[in-house]
Amino acid sequence: MDLDRISSCTYPVRELDPGAAFDVMAAAGVHKVDLWGNMPHFSLVSVACSLDDLLSKAQAAGVCVANLGSYPGRAFASDNPLVRAAEVKALEATLCAAKALGARSIRIIPGSGEDPAQIERIAPCFAEGARTAELLGIYMGMENHAGSIAGSPEHARALCQAVGSPYFGVLYEPANLMHGGVDYQQAFDIFHDHIVHIHVKDGKVGPDGFARTHLGEGDIDYRWVIDSLESIGYKGDYALEYEICDLEAIETGLPRWVEYFEVL
Repeated sequence: MDLDRISSCTYPVRELDPGAAFDVMAAAGVHKVDLWGNMPHFSLVSVACSLDDLLSKAQAAGVCVANLGSYPGRAFASDNPLVRAAEVKALEATLCAAKALGARSIRIIPGSGEDPAQIERIAPCFAEGARTAELLGIYMGMENHAGSIAGSPEHARALCQAVGSPYFGVLYEPANLMHGGVDYQQAFDIFHDHIVHIHVKDGKVGPDGFARTHLGEGDIDYRWVIDSLESIGYKGDYALEYEICDLEAIETGLPRWVEYFEVL
């Protein structure tokens, strides 16, 4: 894997100032980041988050922002049309912020909960935002998570089809799918036409349920994942999501992940 295609999520170092978080990524050999979409890393409130300051800190560390791990979209499930309209504005502002930061994509939240009935309500809101996304060239991806529509491959595909934009799709998360009891390879077959981004971590299912592991020590075949994504012309990054700081500090563990993924 070309190192230029590898990024890393700042979520595991979310307690650090962005500059310090970027330094951790750069020290591990990663020069692209998935920026966590909450403070102290990011906020739509300008007094709390200066995009110019973020860019300055990223440049100082020698990294760039590849994806913005933001949260717009949950309020699209509201019964109140004014709340939904306000959330559209928040989505559009997030897309503009991503463009200013030089990101390729953002994360969105597909409404609230797992009920697919909400697709009829939330799809038009995302379709409205998708017009801005297309103008800016920014992709929107819903992360595969239990507890949301995106946890079901079929529901995720249905929402993508209802929105009807190539700039709206799935943030493919094999480990989250496995954690939720979903076959990540079958999920790929269901929504591969709509994948816009991917998070990379590993884990295995045992007698006590799902457990996170170091990359390469779990049950996910990332050679298969890479080959499958490349076969459909995926052009995005592979974002390492190091969420095992309880097993090993990120300062020593993430470089191992970078080395492992780079030779796949």
